[in-house]
Amino acid sequence: MVVITTDPFMEQQSAIHVKRIESDRSLQSSEDVLTITGPQGRINRAMWGPLNKTIISAGEDATIRIWDAETGKLLKESDPETGHQKVITAMAKSADGSHFITGSHDKSAKLWDIRTLQMLKTYTTERPVNAAAISPLLDHVVIGGGQEASQVTMTSTRAGKFEAKFFHKIFEEEIGGVKGHFGPINALVFNPDGRSFSSGGEDGYVRVHFFDSDYYHIKV
Repeated sequence: MVVITTDPFMEQQSAIHVKRIESDRSLQSSEDVLTITGPQGRINRAMWGPLNKTIISAGEDATIRIWDAETGKLLKESDPETGHQKVITAMAKSADGSHFITGSHDKSAKLWDIRTLQMLKTYTTERPVNAAAISPLLDHVVIGGGQEASQVTMTSTRAGKFEAKFFHKIFEEEIGGVKGHFGPINALVFNPDGRSFSSGGEDGYVRVHFFDSDYYHIKV
């Protein structure tokens, strides 16, 4: 099965679609196994919850929702008081699937319990967050972002200023940053071994960053 999201288009509202992937391509159908509607505006992210029994979604209305993957019933919503205040742009699970991180244009990333939707930690930065990821090796998270592409001026004074910022997952403190991109960072992911990470930006580059030995001994 695969879960995808579609944007609002013409008279169609944004939706979450579950489709079955057939091993025999001649049997492949375009029909949905399940269609979920309800959230206002664009749904930017959707992913499977524990044991694939739920679907977690987030997007333009700044609310995280947990849906029953079989019936499409809404099970939980994030608390608007502790949750994000602006559009959610990023969502990624931890390696063990017990928690996940979200990034938002409210200039923060947040850590959530994947079953209860309890907000656990907040990481604040000075720019809108477009991407976030959780290290599978250390108690670290990385977040990145910047302005909307239309607001970026490609001047030499801004060159290379779009950092991927590292925070301690537990203590919420910023522990370092990696410069390099000349535009907002839109994608971040750790290698499954936790010893490198990749970033993709508006500047058209994908950068693969390998950690040096000092990284593994950062003191907070």
